Amino acid sequence: MIGTASKLELKGRFDAYQAQGTKVWLKEEVEKMSGQGIKANILVDMTQVTFIDSAGLSALVVGIKKAREHGGTLHLFGLQQAVQIIFELSWLDKAFPIFITEEEATKAFNP
Repeated sequence: MIGTASKLELKGRFDAYQAQGTKVWLKEEVEKMSGQGIKANILVDMTQVTFIDSAGLSALVVGIKKAREHGGTLHLFGLQQAVQIIFELSWLDKAFPIFITEEEATKAFNP
């Protein structure tokens, strides 16, 4: 937990293999934060993600939905160009708050 958010660091290929565990972590983290009376804000470090597929995108969609249900949100930062293109092609860049740096993403939780 950093400040007002929990941080998830993803690495390498964010595909079906990694997505299932990420979905579970996101759901559990949101529930834990909510149970503690904390806004369910999640910060996702994407700086080391080189590839994302539909399963990875789905895990993040589940995460942002869960966070929003519990009064928070999910911020992404550090998308590499290939990953950014996938978000743009799928129009998910409109659904997720995406930031260049961790500092920008963190500050956006408390404008």
